[in-house]
Amino acid sequence: MPGRILPSLPCAVSRRVPVPVSFRPTLRAPFSSTAQACSSSSDFSDADKLATGLQKNKEWASKYPEQFPGLAKGQQPEILWIGCSDSRCPETTILGLNPGDVFVHRNIANIVHHADLNSACVIEFAVAHLKVKHIVVSGHTACGGINAALGNSKLGILDTWLLPLRNLRQKNIEALQSLDPQQAVIKLSELNVLDGVQKLKQLGVVIDAIETRGLQVHGVVYDVATGLLRTLNAADESHEATKARLTAFKTA
Repeated sequence: MPGRILPSLPCAVSRRVPVPVSFRPTLRAPFSSTAQACSSSSDFSDADKLATGLQKNKEWASKYPEQFPGLAKGQQPEILWIGCSDSRCPETTILGLNPGDVFVHRNIANIVHHADLNSACVIEFAVAHLKVKHIVVSGHTACGGINAALGNSKLGILDTWLLPLRNLRQKNIEALQSLDPQQAVIKLSELNVLDGVQKLKQLGVVIDAIETRGLQVHGVVYDVATGLLRTLNAADESHEATKARLTAFKTA
């Protein structure tokens, strides 16, 4: 699916088309959240990851002491990020932003469940109280949850969580079966992101924020092999479809 590339990691191998102004958050002088900024002359290569992280945390925090008093007073993030729990997808690092810039909800395969109380509370708080300007649903390549939904192994409680993905698989079975396995994972990931975007636009708190203050909802896919984000362009909603959606979901 065609799309544009969002600003990449500082170590990304290439530059692409810049993100539109409407989705360009205000950048401050960055905390260096990449591993390079936190590294020391000590060799941590064989150390326990937690012990390494705790040591690097002290080094990292000591470099930016002037930043933290402001963060202690509160947060004003512009972005709500709904992403996958996958350890390869750290949203603040991917965006090159800082602590306090991104409010985050992550789960297995970045699925938006209407009945999920956890994500519902995050969305309500971010939109109604933090007044974020953007909501981003982010999928990624090589996603284990997507792979699982394309297979037919019993996974216990995970089967219930992955049901929305299996529904998308059923609706798009011919298209998915026509692709090689790697491309099928990417395609289902894209479909899942766009489904999440649509579900968000059905929530009353999101509808109100779109109408009253221009909240924007975006879909992206992160390529774990390149470190680059690709925006997904959802099909334009017709006037009739928008009217039907608002009639069905808008509350007062």
